[in-house]
Amino acid sequence: MAAMSPWSVVVPAKRLAVAKTRLRPLTEHVPDLHDALVLALLADTVAAAVACPLVADVVVVTDEPAAADLVGGLGARSVADRPDRGLNAALEHGAGEATTEAVAALSSDLPALRPAELAAALGAAGAGRCFVADAQGSGTTLLTAVGVPLRPRFGRDSAQAHRQDGAVPLTGDWPGLVRDVDTPDDLRAAVALGVGGRTRALLGASPTLAVHLGAAR
Repeated sequence: MAAMSPWSVVVPAKRLAVAKTRLRPLTEHVPDLHDALVLALLADTVAAAVACPLVADVVVVTDEPAAADLVGGLGARSVADRPDRGLNAALEHGAGEATTEAVAALSSDLPALRPAELAAALGAAGAGRCFVADAQGSGTTLLTAVGVPLRPRFGRDSAQAHRQDGAVPLTGDWPGLVRDVDTPDDLRAAVALGVGGRTRALLGASPTLAVHLGAAR
């Protein structure tokens, strides 16, 4: 059964210079804080995937040396984004490097993700392609493929694009899996759920982030 199969999880990581631009108002006045925040979100996402009992392999597709070094220390492996043609091409490349038949693409900005949530979603995924929409219902945080090509359709309104392309929507009690972080409000919501150790430590060490996140409550 797909629910008991080992999975390969592919996580894309952009170069730091172009990653998470909508979070820059939180970090623009402190040198290196933006890079640290992007890496913290990635670290907590990858750590949850590595710790998931259904995941045998975590592949991070990146041309960012800092990201590659980081995930290597967490038990994941990195591959260069050889296509360098955007997110979907990177995910297809990563899927081609997978070591299992069951493959999933996972967003890199899920700091509140729990391993058990990812296991529940992967366990619910059947043969073919399935996806989990984000908290707003328009984006996608997880796309799975068993026995078929991944065929990612990430981008604007990706949930609709995946559905129209035949992927089956999955729903469940996995709040950390649907809470990706693109904006300060998203980060606030993730913190309310409880973020992983790397993001939590950064927030605790950064008065700037604490002020910004608290000011808009």
